[in-house]
Amino acid sequence: MTQHPRISKAVIPAAGLGTRFLPATKATPKEMLPVVDKPAIQYVVEEAVAAGLDDVLMVTGRNKRPLEDHFDRNYELESALQKKGDAGRLAKVQESSDLATMHYVRQGDPKGLGHAVLCAAPHVGDEPFAVLLGDDLIDPRDPLLQRMVEVQEQRGGSVIALMEVAPEQIHLYGCAAVETTEDSDVVQVSGLVEKPDPADAPSNYAVIGRYVLDPHIFDILRRTEPGRGGEIQLTDALQQLAEDEKIGGPVHGVVFKGRRYDTGDRGDYLRAIVRLACEREDLGPDFRTWLRSYVAEEM
Repeated sequence: MTQHPRISKAVIPAAGLGTRFLPATKATPKEMLPVVDKPAIQYVVEEAVAAGLDDVLMVTGRNKRPLEDHFDRNYELESALQKKGDAGRLAKVQESSDLATMHYVRQGDPKGLGHAVLCAAPHVGDEPFAVLLGDDLIDPRDPLLQRMVEVQEQRGGSVIALMEVAPEQIHLYGCAAVETTEDSDVVQVSGLVEKPDPADAPSNYAVIGRYVLDPHIFDILRRTEPGRGGEIQLTDALQQLAEDEKIGGPVHGVVFKGRRYDTGDRGDYLRAIVRLACEREDLGPDFRTWLRSYVAEEM
């Protein structure tokens, strides 16, 4: 099987307004909301780095400066912790600034995910790259992105992450029409539709927020007209790649069956915090005990 170029760059769109979390996001980017004691965006950058992608471009918007500050050095805070001899907290503060080589570009107009990805074109250039959406946190014990990179390097083209959902939920996602391959966790994608009615959905395979994309996607996005919601949809561009392999290679999907934490709405955000807190060695035992007691009292 042909070995394709090694992927080294990750793109993280982070320009959204976070309106579902108002008023908390009036002055604080949604991506900076803590999941236990670490902002959601840091989990995403850590995932990219764990998959070998240490060149990270964040596509930001207005009022997103705290994102840059979080991944930068804070000499005053570091000095204060050093003087106190607080090595543990000092290491946590320095961890985010040492994770990866961070770059930033601003998406001037909120024209959708496809447009946000297009903003990355000058940085990415003519090489495949990964896109990670901050609403989906993937448990590090389930290396989805690493598997997607492997599939792209073996098969070329683009690779998207898929997850089976209940038929009545498919209208919340992009949906893929698929064909099986010789690998049990890999399918070939023959078509995509954004948030279909359940009756019209080609499958119950939902697209979740991880992509490894061929750079030909940029040319398609430049020609893509606004679609659902008046936005430039990445799904529409991927549909063109799936229809014609000559443009930028095939589109494959990796079917994910691991642990995913959805922080896209308030309820799932709270559930993600509880699940991750329960699994922490430093917090889990006491927190689980309290949680059982609380549930028993409430029930």
